[in-house]
Amino acid sequence: MAYRPVKALIHLNALQQNLRQVKTFAPDSKVLAIIKSNGYGHGIERVAGQLTQADGYGVACIDEAIVLRQKGFLHPIVLLEGLFSEAELSIAIQHRLEFAVHSFLQLEWLKNSAIKTPLNIWLKLDTGMHRLGFQVHEIQNVIAELKALPAPVNIHLMSHFASADESEAFTQKQLSIFNQVAGNLKCPRSIANSAGVQRYPESHLDWVRPGIMLYGACATSETVPGLKPVMTLMSQIISLKWIEAGETVGYGQTWQASRRSLIAVVAIGYGDGYPRHAPSGTPVLIHGERMPLVGRVSMDMITVDVTDLAEKVTIGDEAILWGQGLPVDVIADACGTIGYELLCGVTQRVPRVEER
Repeated sequence: MAYRPVKALIHLNALQQNLRQVKTFAPDSKVLAIIKSNGYGHGIERVAGQLTQADGYGVACIDEAIVLRQKGFLHPIVLLEGLFSEAELSIAIQHRLEFAVHSFLQLEWLKNSAIKTPLNIWLKLDTGMHRLGFQVHEIQNVIAELKALPAPVNIHLMSHFASADESEAFTQKQLSIFNQVAGNLKCPRSIANSAGVQRYPESHLDWVRPGIMLYGACATSETVPGLKPVMTLMSQIISLKWIEAGETVGYGQTWQASRRSLIAVVAIGYGDGYPRHAPSGTPVLIHGERMPLVGRVSMDMITVDVTDLAEKVTIGDEAILWGQGLPVDVIADACGTIGYELLCGVTQRVPRVEER
């Protein structure tokens, strides 16, 4: 039983709605729903259960994939970073997993294996992000080596946009490189992430790989109609206190009242995943109004200036940190980060409460 008032409401219907929105953007593409990092902090099993209309799931590692298999999910599951050791190959085959191949070391593990079970491999091409993947001039030789394996190999060609939410010129350059390579191959192709889904229809190809947009946050600087927040992080006011002009609030005395002010203490802090670096002025939604956070975020509490709500605010009132009525992207922007980090950072001591 949870006694602290902090909780993360998980709006299950919003997941389904957001997947439908993905399909509206890319009606002719299959959807690999990205549910790594515990479903972006929402719970990987919970998320998978609401996204059964996707054509497959993308995860970061075998541990995440095994959880899904043990819970009975039969969808194609792709290990987006591939195998981390040679020993994982037999485990991947046992659980019928598909996996990326992005390095010559991973290729060597396959060549050393006598496995003859058919393999579904997502071959990673580096089109300019320079994180994972083979160079353009290496791809043909890699494909030849994959086809020479004892096991039949079904190849998907994939790459990843570096800045589809920021640079159209670089995104088009990446897409051009990808299409040049893919044009010589007869295999399914995938490059579009959430920003690609939203902004570049020509990148949708055979598979799209939406992540953040499934959770109702925006991969671009624009608001996307039809997307609904899946997580509402909320708590309650546990204290109200008037302070005089000139007095300060919180550790380090970083905020000083310019007027007589009513300060609300809300039971949430960086121990729950609320960002410690959130500056004064970061909005908190109380009674439907955006009230400014003041002073430093503590481990278990934040302080909010609710002077303008003095006539109606009371102890026990609900405070929304992000979610319905206050997009996580607004908080992320105030904190100089991205919604991904905030959603993934909600700690395990915060109970997830399902709501339809």
